[in-house]
Amino acid sequence: MKHFFLILFLFLTTLSFGQIPNKLTPTDKVFGLSKFWQEVNYNFVYLDKVDRTMWDNRYRELIPIVQNTKNDYEYYRELQKFCALLKDGHTNVYFPKGIEQMNTMFGEYRIFIENIDGKAIIVRTNFSKKDEIPFGSEVIEVNGIATKQYIEENLAPYISSSTDYVLKDWSIGRLLTGLDGETFKIKIKKPNNKILELNLTHKKTEEKEVYPAFEPDRQLLDFKWINNQIAYMSLNSFEEVKIDSLFIQKLPELYKAKALIVDLRYNGGGNTDIGGIILQYLTNDKVLYGSKSSSRLHIPTFKAWGKFVEPKDSLKNDWNKKTYLNFKDKFMYNFDYKVDTIELDAKRIVVPTVLLMGHNTASAAEDFLIYADNQKHMTKIGENSFGSTGQPFVFDLPGGGSARICTKKDTYPDGREFVGYGIKPDIIVKRTLNDYLSKKDPVMEKAIEHLKQKLK
Repeated sequence: MKHFFLILFLFLTTLSFGQIPNKLTPTDKVFGLSKFWQEVNYNFVYLDKVDRTMWDNRYRELIPIVQNTKNDYEYYRELQKFCALLKDGHTNVYFPKGIEQMNTMFGEYRIFIENIDGKAIIVRTNFSKKDEIPFGSEVIEVNGIATKQYIEENLAPYISSSTDYVLKDWSIGRLLTGLDGETFKIKIKKPNNKILELNLTHKKTEEKEVYPAFEPDRQLLDFKWINNQIAYMSLNSFEEVKIDSLFIQKLPELYKAKALIVDLRYNGGGNTDIGGIILQYLTNDKVLYGSKSSSRLHIPTFKAWGKFVEPKDSLKNDWNKKTYLNFKDKFMYNFDYKVDTIELDAKRIVVPTVLLMGHNTASAAEDFLIYADNQKHMTKIGENSFGSTGQPFVFDLPGGGSARICTKKDTYPDGREFVGYGIKPDIIVKRTLNDYLSKKDPVMEKAIEHLKQKLK
C-alpha cells in the first residue's frame, strides 16, 4: 500500500509540474544563475560570513543542474535553494508571475499550520472539518517521513532567513506548500492522541468559513483602553506615512494614559523615519540614537594591488590594509553617523511603557526598538525580533522573476549586531499550545501585570 501511494504521489507531482511553463532556454537559466551569483559577489554586505569556497563550488555544480531543470518552477526552486545558503532575510529569489504555490487549500479541506512549541500544530481549518481535525492537532508525518525530517529535507533548504527560529516558523507554516494538483499524505495526532491519516491534493477551497474564525483585519494603527489607566496602541506597519497622522490624531487620548503598551508584534517594517517620528512623542530626550550603517566598498585598483599584499603587511600600514581588504571583498564604507535631533514643540508621553515584540517584528520595526534601546521607562516584552534589516538591491531575472540582495549592514550605535540574532526582549514570554487552546495572549498579560506593578 505504501508503494502505491508513493507511485501515485510521484505521478501527480510530475503531472502538476508538467503544467508549469518551460519558457527559459538552458542559456537563459545559466545566465540567471550567473547573474545572481555575480550580484551577490559584488553587493552582498555579509559576504564575509559566507564560505566562499562552498559558495563558488555550489555555483559550478548548479550550472549543469539548472540547464536540465524540467521547467521554470524547478529552475527557480534551484535558485531559491542557492540563495538560502546566504542565510539572510533580506536576500531572496522570487518566482515569476504565473507560478503560484498553494499552502492551505486542499479542495474540501483547508488547513493552517503554525510553529507552537517547536511542533507543526494545526491552528485553523475550514468550518466543516473542525470536528474531524480539532484545533491543536499536530502534523507528525508528511509523505511517509517524520515532520521534522521532511522539513529539513524539503522546506528549510529553500527558505532565506537570518535566524534559526524564523526559519523554523516559516518551514512549519509552509509545511504543505505545493502546486495546484500536488498531493500530500499526512498523519495527524489529535489532542486525544488518536491518529488520523489524510490524502490531500492542492485545489481551491470554495468553503469560506474557517474555525476558529479569523481575527478582524488589523488596521494600520489599532487603539484601545485596557483599563482607565493603560492605553494600548498597535503599530502594525511602517510602510505608510499615514500612520504618523493617525498617531497624532490619538494624542488627546494618549495624554490621558498613566501607562502605555506599544504592540510591534505584527509590524514587518517599512520606513525607519516613520517610526522615528512616533517615538519622538514617547521620550523627553532631545536626540534619538538610531542604528549605525555600513556597506561594502569596491575599488578595483585597490583589489588589484591587494593581491600582492600579505596579511602581516596589512597590520600596521593603512594603505596595505585597504588594498588587502579590497582583495578579500571586505573593505567597508561606514556611513556618517548622525543622531536624530528632536525639534518637537508638543507635549510628550513619558509614562511606564511596554513594547511588545516577536519573531514578526522586522526591519524598520527593529530600528524602532534600537531607537528605544536607552529609554529607561520602556520595557521590551515577548520574543526575539525577526533579526534582519538593511537596504536590498532589487534586480530582474530571466522569465519574469526577480531577486534582491541586502547591501547595508545595520548595528546598534555601539556596534552590537542584531542581524542574525534578533533584538532580545527584556522579559521573554512565549505563547504555548495551552495558551492557544485557551485563547490566551501571555505576552499581553505579562505587559499588563508589569505596568500595574509600575503604577502601584
